Amino acid sequence: MDRAENTLPIRTPEGVEFSLVPAGPAIRFAAWLIDTGCILVATSTVAGLLKVTALFSLDFGMALITLASFLIAVGYGICCEWFLRGQTLGKRLLRLRVVDEQGLYLQFSQVVIRNLLRVVDLVPAFYLVGGVSALFTRRNQRLGDIAASTIVVIMPELYIPDLEKLGEEKYNSLREYPQLAARLRQKVSADQAALALQALLRRDELDPQARVELFREMSEQFASLVKFPQEALEGLAAERYVQNVVEIVYRQRKPSLRSLAPRPPGVVQG
Repeated sequence: MDRAENTLPIRTPEGVEFSLVPAGPAIRFAAWLIDTGCILVATSTVAGLLKVTALFSLDFGMALITLASFLIAVGYGICCEWFLRGQTLGKRLLRLRVVDEQGLYLQFSQVVIRNLLRVVDLVPAFYLVGGVSALFTRRNQRLGDIAASTIVVIMPELYIPDLEKLGEEKYNSLREYPQLAARLRQKVSADQAALALQALLRRDELDPQARVELFREMSEQFASLVKFPQEALEGLAAERYVQNVVEIVYRQRKPSLRSLAPRPPGVVQG
């Protein structure tokens, strides 16, 4: 199958487009093995703690351990994928993420559905049903993904952006107010910074009118976060204002640029 046809295109409300590649069965199986190891460790620990209940009633103790094992096995995926924005520990290590198949934000119900149906995908063993389903669906979806309308994608390589590509102007009037600039860095989210960076790098591809409107909306959004003095904004076009904001955010966050790398807008915001 053509790789281009197998990608997941996402277009944000700001007009920025991303293309994500669905993860194949092999790498997903590897992530599952890592997660299984984590579940086994947690289950063994809890079972060891609950063994004391067998001293009072063997049947009750075994029932309690069985229930706890089930809750850990199911709850691990649900909790991780909700609080870690579509990732488990295995997915994070292998740079995978669960996203909505339309690029929308994941809902908690989607996370629950795909993890409850994992029991079916595991039948008869080692994800046989889920693996077969992933092989024969266009975007490598197991039954749980189909039911929940989700896709597991490979996250793009993280990189430190070349800020010199944003323009040749070196003067940034916003940097004259270090306290306000620091506050701006705190309030600008990773998604906002990444979308602004992508818009700047691809601005020449935009229709002139759409370009003006896009940067006007972005500049208003950033301006609402921190109010700079009027003299800092005098004669500053909306596009240049966004460029100044991106320059401040990325140059000052070099040690943690991984948190600012472009992320699909369909990830969980748990």
